Amino acid sequence: MGSSSHEGTAALDKALDVLEAIGQAPQGLSQAELSARLQLPRTTLYRLLAALVARDLVRRDPQRRVYALGLRCFEYARAAYAMPDLVAAAGLELRALRDLTGETSYLCVLDGMQTLLLERCDGAHSQRSASALGQRKPLHCTSQGKAMLAALPAPQRDVLVRELTLSAHTANTITDRRRLQAELKLTAARGWALDDEEIVAGVRCVGAPIVDGEGRLRGAISVAGPAFRLTRERLELLGPELVQAARRVGAQLQATRAAPAPGQAEPVEGERAFCGRFPRWSARRQELLWADTLAPAVHACAGAGGGADRVLADADAPIEALLLHGAGALLAVAGGWVLLDGAGAARPLPSPPGPAGAPRRALLAACVRGDGSLWVCMAEGGRWRVAQLTPGGELAGGWQLGEPASALAWDARGGLIAAAPQSGTLYRLEESGLGGAGGGVRRLTTVPRASGRLSGLALDAEGGIWSALREGWSVVRFAEDGSVDRVLGVPVPSPTDVAFGGRGLGTLYVTSARDGVPLEALSNAPLSGRLFQCQPGVAGLALHELGWPAL
Repeated sequence: MGSSSHEGTAALDKALDVLEAIGQAPQGLSQAELSARLQLPRTTLYRLLAALVARDLVRRDPQRRVYALGLRCFEYARAAYAMPDLVAAAGLELRALRDLTGETSYLCVLDGMQTLLLERCDGAHSQRSASALGQRKPLHCTSQGKAMLAALPAPQRDVLVRELTLSAHTANTITDRRRLQAELKLTAARGWALDDEEIVAGVRCVGAPIVDGEGRLRGAISVAGPAFRLTRERLELLGPELVQAARRVGAQLQATRAAPAPGQAEPVEGERAFCGRFPRWSARRQELLWADTLAPAVHACAGAGGGADRVLADADAPIEALLLHGAGALLAVAGGWVLLDGAGAARPLPSPPGPAGAPRRALLAACVRGDGSLWVCMAEGGRWRVAQLTPGGELAGGWQLGEPASALAWDARGGLIAAAPQSGTLYRLEESGLGGAGGGVRRLTTVPRASGRLSGLALDAEGGIWSALREGWSVVRFAEDGSVDRVLGVPVPSPTDVAFGGRGLGTLYVTSARDGVPLEALSNAPLSGRLFQCQPGVAGLALHELGWPAL
């Protein structure tokens, strides 16, 4: 076992070496260049590259025959630094600075003793600055780094400056700490910092720090370009423009800062579930239906103080989905489909939807559109497809995703929202206008892993998107632009799903799980597995009933 573990670690080290080498080469590296640089056999390198490409960590440029970082690396970078609100707030200002100057504008954050590039708007010229997203740079010789250092409290700044390695990158790099401290004082006084060919000869940059309404440093924006276009005189004029743009970004962060949602999450009287999921408010029945997926059963809870939660029916197999239906509720279970009538009597459907003789693929997520059609996420050929599931069991139209979605919901504008817990990403799947699907896939926001895993979706009438954060002890509301708008704490570590219901759809219901919760956490959260309700101060969108099968 020790030998196997050592071999696995060695293979991981080699793969990380490949990834690091590619990340340090913005123009990409060929397989021959990688082999020579890392001293790896071609067969070993081929296997490593194939695995990295399959995970979207590396992509191959077929025209230049080189390997470059894949999009998944950038998704990880954004998730790690938990700043979708910062990127969204800075987007307009970055484009405005690009348009004002014709040069490339950047958004960076402080990463230990380096800067990390989160966003870039390319300039209008063919010869321009083009640092790669996710790239790290030193603090002492970049305008972004000096701007952020100058904005820190003096004690914190002094500690960083003492620990920095002031390596020389060009003849203009500041390598004396006293001189650096003097420049930081000047930067703090005027509000903007200058990189006068200090990291790359022939390139100048001007930057300003982003500080939110609570005085916290959040990052920096900058403009960079060739020194022959960005003269010292021009930079003196651009500095105050950067300061004003950074202040506008900081003001947005203050305005969109997450605030606690009104109301407290109160448990509904009833039994605990192992893993509660799929809450669905039935307007026809005026009650909430939800499922315990592991000790398979369907629960019902009447709204408007109508009594305790109760078990409506037991199931014979784990429940994959619960959908409202005109005749009751339709369950997707491991063995097929089961219809529950209003009294909870279960009736297996005689012919489960699907191609004749083929086993039904597992539903990873499902929701009903306003026209009664069923939309699902299913695995397909190593990727995942979100599409309409026809009564014949076939997938029609839809979108391809690089990761599974665990929850889907149609918004009022005709877009489909998908929650992908692996990366913590919320996607908006836009329609093409033909066939009801097949348009673009847009990433709304990414939730850092430390905040919990996205679990479930509910939409409100004001355009808000609600999701539970499993292992995060909370429910979160995202605004339409993906920024975090509110956070509601719940007294259990694993809330699993959310739904609006009750009078005027003004009650937010939250299911939870006790399966997988450590014993220590359970002792501090004895309500794990219960159904909760609260009054969030907004009304939800009504859920639709499935239009098939016709019964």
